Amino acid sequence: MLDWLTSPAFTAFGAPTSWAELLGFATGLVCVGLVVVQHIANWPVGIANVLLLMVVFGNAQLYADAGLQLVYVGLGCYGWWQWLHGGAGRSVLLVRRTTRVEWLALAAAGLVITGLLWSWLTWYTDSTTELPDATTTALSLLATYGQARKLLESWWLWIAADLVYIPLYGYKDLWLTAILYVVFLGLCVAGLRTRQPAAAGCDGVAGGGVRPGCGLNRWASRMVW
Repeated sequence: MLDWLTSPAFTAFGAPTSWAELLGFATGLVCVGLVVVQHIANWPVGIANVLLLMVVFGNAQLYADAGLQLVYVGLGCYGWWQWLHGGAGRSVLLVRRTTRVEWLALAAAGLVITGLLWSWLTWYTDSTTELPDATTTALSLLATYGQARKLLESWWLWIAADLVYIPLYGYKDLWLTAILYVVFLGLCVAGLRTRQPAAAGCDGVAGGGVRPGCGLNRWASRMVW
């Protein structure tokens, strides 16, 4: 099975594209589309996607990204549960803005994760892209956590990660994946633009909740999870 996944499906831009990358492209598009419309099916589709990309990144010597996919599996299960039972009284979790304390915690965690991964990739692997690999891994972890908690600003973290991922994957001749991340970038911008107007006036209140009756709460309550 692994041999088939790593075998060429076709050639793009003079470089072979594996079946794992092709299937990762397809499942990635479906997953992000489901995230944009806030459908819970994004989580199982996303888990399948990251397992395929783990194969792709391992073959491309993007070791931090490959290892990140295993973390994504755990975060995917966590996010799946959170969307179903993470709200008040284990109800459906609602979209909200990121608080100042959460931003500070995310920034600190991002710096620590980037530094640790950069050091590990430099000293213990043959990676040729240590800093961008470490940076995108840290941003993706933070964005996935934000997505699991339905933090509106997690879209900004995904956008920042995608802006680094696109040239990184092009450099590694993963052109189909680079194109996929261009699409991801567009979907992230669309998702952010769609949610921001409805989120006006819905900043978090004491205890990490959101103001009752705000647009995102009304929108979220109508969704089928």
